Amino acid sequence: MRLLASLAFMIVQVASAQVAWKPADLAPPEPPREFRGAWVASVANIDWPSSRELTVAQQQEELKAIVAAAAAHRLNVLVVQIRTAGDALYANSPEPWSEFLTGESGKAPDPAYDPLAMWIDECHAKGIELHAWFNPFRARHFESKKPDAAAHVSNARPDLVVDYGKYKWMDPGSEEAQQRALDAVRDVVTRYDVDGVHIDDYFYPYPEKNVPFPDAARFDAYVKGGGTLSLEDWRRDRINTFVRSLHDSVKAIKPHVKVGVSPFGIWRPGNPEGVAGFDAFANLYADSRHWLEQGWMDYCSPQLYWKISAPKQPFAPLLDWWIAANKAGRLIVPGLNASKIDGDAGWDPSEIVDQINLVRTRPGASGVIQFSVKAITRNYKGLSPLLATQAYPSPAFTPLFATCGDAAPPPLEGVEVSLEKSLVVTWKPPSQERFIAAGVRRGDAWEWHVAPAAAGGIELDATNADAVALAAVGRGGRLGPWQSLMP
Repeated sequence: MRLLASLAFMIVQVASAQVAWKPADLAPPEPPREFRGAWVASVANIDWPSSRELTVAQQQEELKAIVAAAAAHRLNVLVVQIRTAGDALYANSPEPWSEFLTGESGKAPDPAYDPLAMWIDECHAKGIELHAWFNPFRARHFESKKPDAAAHVSNARPDLVVDYGKYKWMDPGSEEAQQRALDAVRDVVTRYDVDGVHIDDYFYPYPEKNVPFPDAARFDAYVKGGGTLSLEDWRRDRINTFVRSLHDSVKAIKPHVKVGVSPFGIWRPGNPEGVAGFDAFANLYADSRHWLEQGWMDYCSPQLYWKISAPKQPFAPLLDWWIAANKAGRLIVPGLNASKIDGDAGWDPSEIVDQINLVRTRPGASGVIQFSVKAITRNYKGLSPLLATQAYPSPAFTPLFATCGDAAPPPLEGVEVSLEKSLVVTWKPPSQERFIAAGVRRGDAWEWHVAPAAAGGIELDATNADAVALAAVGRGGRLGPWQSLMP
């Protein structure tokens, strides 16, 4: 509302001396596209909120600061964790409020507000997509301090929960545990205007040495019921079922919502040749190559958390392997480990910029997601200015997601330009589209902006501007017809 009011005021200010621009037959070039994301982790207060002791006002200040920093560094996607361990960081969920939000499981924010609704509004006002990040099976993190609420799965359905190492875990082999996670995703997709949903590499837990995951009774019941798969194949089949169901259930509600999966960066050691390390296929029962081949996601973000020069996990060959595995033509958006800049690893921040630039050399890749956003907001070893000036010196639109709707939006209505000290471009807000692509031509060069569609206008630099073009951006990224104007 403040933006609409300020734009209306500007239009009144220039009305007495405005220079009206007229429609022009002008076809701008395709604007730049690149997935520029960051994960915002809520578990253990990694990113937001930074402490479970914050007041609501402090939580909201931090939230706004993260979004503002993302916009200042020209990111266009934030992947925000809203379900960390059978809990919720959003309102009216059947699952209890997260301890990491309020310091106590089941305790609501006071004064009341809806964090997810605020994330969505703040991101969209800055031209940023909001992808809701869920952990499907973790039931309690070792950083939890207080008892779980009565409504928490560990108390309401203890038959679904097992102790494993320092964690509690909902057994992924249980259909009811899977359904509980799927219901949480469906609820959010139905009630909120999220741009995407996202899961990471936690399926079965990372194994404890010499400690088997306690699902023998459930597997025995499967065998007694006539099942013929081995334990390992049965576990992989259960995760395959979950990933497919997640994709299909989201698409059944809102086909434009993007489904993202971020698996461990190595499918299996030896793929590609010479790669060594953790075997996610054998230990997490995550057959991520199969999911990618089947197209059970709109984008895949393998966690390539090693240096370009890593001898046993080389960045470029691993990226090329994932691109080659992409038989269904989904987007490959590798995850980068910017957190390695801080702490014992001591990466130089130029490593992240170099990885971003390397990804740009691969036609089959579409951008990156960085873990985690605090590497940017806390400016680890000078990373932030490197991103702003070298990696992302100008804006970019998110890639085209052909799997999220092929129809181009209709032309914008009521496009007008007023010129005095600045360009004020206005339009009638469309009913469906969220963002507007705005281009300003200065001689032979175009400057691009992402504007919130609901604002109904944007103020632009008038210096040497000789044309303006606007188009609505569809939910899948497709642009509508350009509306071009010139003096």
